[in-house]
Amino acid sequence: MNRLDGKVALLSGAARGIGAETARLMIEAGAKVAIGDVLDERGRETVRMLENAGGEAIYTHLDVTREEDWTASLSAVIGRFGGLDILVNNAGVFLGMSIEEATLADWHRLCGVNLTGVFLGTKLALPALRESAGRSVHGSVVVNLSSVAGLVGSSGDPLYSMTKGGVTLFTKSAALEFARKGYRVRVNSIHPGVIQTDMGDQTFVSRARNLGTNDVEAARQTAITTHPIGRLGTPNDIAKGIVFLASDDAAFMTGAGLVIDGGLTAQ
Repeated sequence: MNRLDGKVALLSGAARGIGAETARLMIEAGAKVAIGDVLDERGRETVRMLENAGGEAIYTHLDVTREEDWTASLSAVIGRFGGLDILVNNAGVFLGMSIEEATLADWHRLCGVNLTGVFLGTKLALPALRESAGRSVHGSVVVNLSSVAGLVGSSGDPLYSMTKGGVTLFTKSAALEFARKGYRVRVNSIHPGVIQTDMGDQTFVSRARNLGTNDVEAARQTAITTHPIGRLGTPNDIAKGIVFLASDDAAFMTGAGLVIDGGLTAQ
């Protein structure tokens, strides 16, 4: 199940956290992976780890807000592995600022990574994905990282919610466009709850500040209580969902959102 034998995947923001864990699981499932990130040393460390485990992987410097970086990364992937079957738009930033606090520069930074990065990645990878789709029974795949904040409002960071809501509807619209054009490229999104990553830690700091305290651990415990399952998510929880959507097991899914949130949005 969830096999990716012979597939080639490019993951943005994959030097650590959810992206790195997804790369590891994809290699276990038989894929070759390219790690794109701006954290060069961390990204190379991740690739060394994957190679030491017997996988085929490369690192490519990728600032998702820059068209030239996407072009260079895609050229590196295709040059090394001969094509591209899976794009995972994983890179994202969280600012934890209220509408009143955020400056226009803050907003542009948030949009640059969370929205422009997804648009550029999808647009520029599309020719390679279309070409690979012609050689695959179920076509090629784009998986976009949204959030539960892209489904329900976020009182702590409405601007983050605004960008992730954009990712949610872009996913659906892109899926419909590619289907209408007969491209055989499926597009789906993942919606994590609060995950134990560096970004997750940022949310605890933001929650503590909003409550007028410096008690980050208390904010973490409060976050746990919002997840009926009784714990926070792990990168592995989300990575498994991404691998599923990238595999032929999800061959009849496009324009869908896979919610992995411990029951948070069921309330």
